[in-house]
Amino acid sequence: MVDAWWGLVEKDGPLKYNWNGYVELVQMVQMHGLKLQVVMSFPKCGGNVGDTCSIPLLPWVMEEINQNPDLVYTDRSGRRNPEYISLGCDSMPVLKGRTPLQVYADYMRSFHDRFKDYLGSVIVEIQVGMGPCGELRYPSYPETNGTWKFPGIGEFQCYDKYMIASLASAAEAVGKREWGRSGPHDSGQYNQFPEETGFFKGEGTWNSEYGKFFLKWYSNKLLVHGESLLASSKEIFHTSGVKLSGKVAGIHWHYRSRSHAAELTAGYYNTRSNDGYLKIAKMLARQEL
Repeated sequence: MVDAWWGLVEKDGPLKYNWNGYVELVQMVQMHGLKLQVVMSFPKCGGNVGDTCSIPLLPWVMEEINQNPDLVYTDRSGRRNPEYISLGCDSMPVLKGRTPLQVYADYMRSFHDRFKDYLGSVIVEIQVGMGPCGELRYPSYPETNGTWKFPGIGEFQCYDKYMIASLASAAEAVGKREWGRSGPHDSGQYNQFPEETGFFKGEGTWNSEYGKFFLKWYSNKLLVHGESLLASSKEIFHTSGVKLSGKVAGIHWHYRSRSHAAELTAGYYNTRSNDGYLKIAKMLARQEL
């Protein structure tokens, strides 16, 4: 398996792709009679478990982020995370006139066109990266600079202006405008435990009418992001003979608590009373993964 890093291939400018290194690798794999799985990797590399190199987001993308910091995920204290572009702006033309979803699709289409002679024979699987570390999740437990340490509950990543606008719209739709002003005020900080917070404790706000509204909105945004990416990949690769796949994080800490706090901040609405993974599985099934 190899990551096809967006941060390497399109770094010379929008729609300027350099696949040369990957061509050499694929030819080497073919020469030795092996098969290859390729990950469409859209996050930065560096700062997480197992990262041994540093591949930041593209220079021209960072230019846009520097001008508009709300393009990246933001926590309650205003800390920005340039690990992955916020899904809140998925459909906004914020990257030199293209939306993030268009940029991801163009990248996958370029890969398809460059490697079409190897698809289904040498390259047998395309894994679609859908978030930090290629996983369908929010960057709720960033290890960079010691922000988070295991087994902290993490924090909700919904404070860029695009996510807040979406939250406000969802709250307006249910007649609760006050719910759309911010994320939960009592959800604690990265390295706290569930029982230390008002939101995640056993009988906490997570199980209130407001908590259920917020968690449904937060998790649904993630599902829509994943399904949009997978729909694009399915359209691009559907006749190529490759298998498509995605990755879900295995967030096991605090699993025995009622709220499953660490899963909730990552975008998995999985509690004692709500099966969050079933919805993810159904979404993957709709895209025939």
